[in-house]
Amino acid sequence: MPSPKTRVLLIDDHPVVLTGNRRVLDDTEDLEVVGEGQNGEEGYQLFCERRPDVVVMDLSMPGMGGLEAIRRILARDDAARILVFTMHDNEAMLSQAMKLGARGYLTKRASAEELVAAVRKVARDALFVESEVLSGAVGADRVAAPGMAELSPREFQVFRLLADGYRVPDIAEFLSISPKTVGVHRARVMQKLGTRSTVQLVRLALAHGVVSL
Repeated sequence: MPSPKTRVLLIDDHPVVLTGNRRVLDDTEDLEVVGEGQNGEEGYQLFCERRPDVVVMDLSMPGMGGLEAIRRILARDDAARILVFTMHDNEAMLSQAMKLGARGYLTKRASAEELVAAVRKVARDALFVESEVLSGAVGADRVAAPGMAELSPREFQVFRLLADGYRVPDIAEFLSISPKTVGVHRARVMQKLGTRSTVQLVRLALAHGVVSL
């Protein structure tokens, strides 16, 4: 009797990425895709419905985003195995994803073979981090700014959303917290990062690859 396949859930806001990853994984004998979502909200809902063995999660998506989806999924099931699959190849994003409990981190420049290998490794509950990201080989822009490592996962989420141009009420809705709490996090972020305005936050986020134009 053949061994059961590893069941994979794909979450990404780019249909081309979803289609390509589904094709790669479904063409692999021991893997099967059991669902696709295009934002953090869909990702969390599909995880609860499908109970996959591995979630392949993008980070930069409209609305809730990947980091908050990771937090909610692991709050629901602390044994969930999540592989981050993202364009971000910097220390700040890697650090925050791992703080939240992701088991793997792979960039979108990876080959199909690397994606398959990463899914298999995370399915075994082993850690996987792409070697180039781990070594910091691409350049200084990947190194976190002073104070960024001190941000809690929630503070980092608020930082990213502010830098992406979201208003406080929107951030409160995405993260299911009050606008007042968002304001408290914003003040702490600015203090830790040594910034005095949202414009400075945006510049810092762009300079260190936390958000992109």
